[in-house]
Amino acid sequence: MSEKSQALDPTVRFESTAARPWRFLHLPSLPMLLLIVIVGFLVLTPLFLMILNSFQTARPGQPIVWGVEGWIKAFSTAGIVKAMTNTFTLAIARQVIALFIGSFFAWLVARTDMPMKGTLEFLFWLSFFLPALPQTMGWILLLDPKYGLLNQAVMATGLLSNPPFNIYSFWGITWAHLGGTVAVKVMLLAPAFRNLDASIEEASRISGASGTRTFFRIFIPVMMPAILVSTILGIIRSLEAFEIELLLGTPIGLQVFSTKIHELVTWEPPQFAPAMALSTIFLALLLLMVAMQRGYISKRSYATVTGRGFSIRPTRLGVWRYPAFAVVLVFGLVITVVPTILLVAGTFMKLFGFFNIADPWTLDNWRATLSDPVLLRSLWNTIAIGIGSGIVGVLFYALIAYVIVKKSRGAWLLDFLSWLPWSIPGILLGVALLWTFLQTKIFLPIYGTVYLLMIAMVIKSMPFGTQMIKSVLIQLGADLEEASKVCGASSLDTFRRVIFPLIMPALITVGLVGFISAARDISTVVLLGSGKSRTLSLLMLDFAAGAEFEKATVVAVIIVALVVAAALFARALGGQVGVRE
Repeated sequence: MSEKSQALDPTVRFESTAARPWRFLHLPSLPMLLLIVIVGFLVLTPLFLMILNSFQTARPGQPIVWGVEGWIKAFSTAGIVKAMTNTFTLAIARQVIALFIGSFFAWLVARTDMPMKGTLEFLFWLSFFLPALPQTMGWILLLDPKYGLLNQAVMATGLLSNPPFNIYSFWGITWAHLGGTVAVKVMLLAPAFRNLDASIEEASRISGASGTRTFFRIFIPVMMPAILVSTILGIIRSLEAFEIELLLGTPIGLQVFSTKIHELVTWEPPQFAPAMALSTIFLALLLLMVAMQRGYISKRSYATVTGRGFSIRPTRLGVWRYPAFAVVLVFGLVITVVPTILLVAGTFMKLFGFFNIADPWTLDNWRATLSDPVLLRSLWNTIAIGIGSGIVGVLFYALIAYVIVKKSRGAWLLDFLSWLPWSIPGILLGVALLWTFLQTKIFLPIYGTVYLLMIAMVIKSMPFGTQMIKSVLIQLGADLEEASKVCGASSLDTFRRVIFPLIMPALITVGLVGFISAARDISTVVLLGSGKSRTLSLLMLDFAAGAEFEKATVVAVIIVALVVAAALFARALGGQVGVRE
């Protein structure tokens, strides 16, 4: 029987199917299954322990007692409704503001002929990577209602009798977050906007559509995956925000979800059960947002870089070219340079925040901090953890994103798992990881070492890294690879010469995120670090907790310098590859 007749013979088809009945089960391939198991173990184990211990009512160290008292206490705790209201109000306020500003700035940077776009984009990178706590201390020196420099300057004019600005307020917290929130939008949207084929916009204009109609009917729908990713990531970051709310909200009694959870964890004895119960709300919200995102994206095709040709001609702004440049530059300098300058000034103050005392300046803070042997060890730990988690993270996230975009069997489950590390606040993720590492034998030999913190950073940054790479990969049409193979290129050559250059900017950004997380993250690693594995951020926290704010600002400036150096290196590397204009 010929091959053609065999293919048409139903008996042969039945025998073939009977011999391989598992094909009807639609099971993932072995590599995919292995990847799901690895990601599932890293992600689900902490979450499982978190949920399990929400029903554990005994005090730490005592025999286990199961019950629902923790859940009852969680939702009957005084102020929890107000804290939840504050959380969502603050999150919505700054996300709405940042979405409009960030989308507009990303479009200017990626799609127009505005001058010095690379420098401006670099300012937003810095704004995102600079630690929140030191930046907020800088804003306090400027906007404190009693001794803030800006308030003092306005009051000195005699025009106002009361300080016009108050950093300890709802809008003060929103302002302190705005720089980093806008920066997230620019970082995520600019690469996606840059990869949009200009011929799509040109075709719309040739058809008679106005610029406004083209923007809303063509540009925004095509860019919706990146916009949704940036919005979801921004909302999640807003829900778990902690340091700024604790520093600026406590003096006025403004609590949010994360500070309420922190309050329960830091009680004596710690109230882990109600804290864990409250954190499940984050998981429910995440499931809803991911389901909405996947449902929207699955109905459309968003490939914008294809094998049929690709144009990235910038939009000409004409007379608005330099005004647009001035607006973006001023905003970037205000959110990045101004608080940093004030932070540096704080390192030379004898008493933090008091400019009006006699002879307020000194070098003693730098001498005392730089002579501390713990500083050098913390610096080395930070660099080692950052490089390790950055390299491992890029490879790991790229593999996950590629498998998800290729829609292999089980890709939906892998996509879901990759979101979960951001479903709980950082402080509780640290607690969950602590229990995981202590109760899993394979992690015990590395407990208290920098390797454990590397694993924690890889898990924590998984949603950002995976989704950022995925948002770029989803724009690459399948005919790119097909055209390359038709020209005789192998799969390896296709990846090296076609796919890899296009996704390299995103890979560099993700690697930089992994490195900087080691320098700026506090909540996730505060319970995992030891004297030997202490990072600069934990050293800064130790100084601040001991009321040594002057030393804390010195460490903060060192962190800022490390961030700037890493960002400059990543920018120089990214400038040699990727899509160019």
